[in-house]
Amino acid sequence: QAQLVESGGGLVQAGDSLRLSCTASERTFSNYAMGWFRQAPGKEREFVATINWSGRITDYADSVKGRFTISRDNTKNTMYLQMNSLKPEDTAVYYCAGRQTGVSSRAAAQYPYWGQGTQVTVSS
Repeated sequence: QAQLVESGGGLVQAGDSLRLSCTASERTFSNYAMGWFRQAPGKEREFVATINWSGRITDYADSVKGRFTISRDNTKNTMYLQMNSLKPEDTAVYYCAGRQTGVSSRAAAQYPYWGQGTQVTVSS
């Protein structure tokens, strides 16, 4: 069973950048599709970006397209989310998620493995 650990969150100003990392304990990480989701206070968890097992297929929510980039390094069992031009509305707890199939999905319910989350706060 994969254990996922996020890092890289913090407090930044609008327009700044952050890079989140998600490291998996599972040695078969390269077979997993992965995703980033976020949850703001009082709101439901929402899809941010996903990446398939090879890293060749990515998908983004419209709200982050062109600003965020998802990537992975299977040699390091790590996935990344580069976040540029951050906005106050990006403030949320960001979670990484994994599923034991190479095909990614926008649906949180399709991911059985989750990290503990990392807080991202963007001030105006």
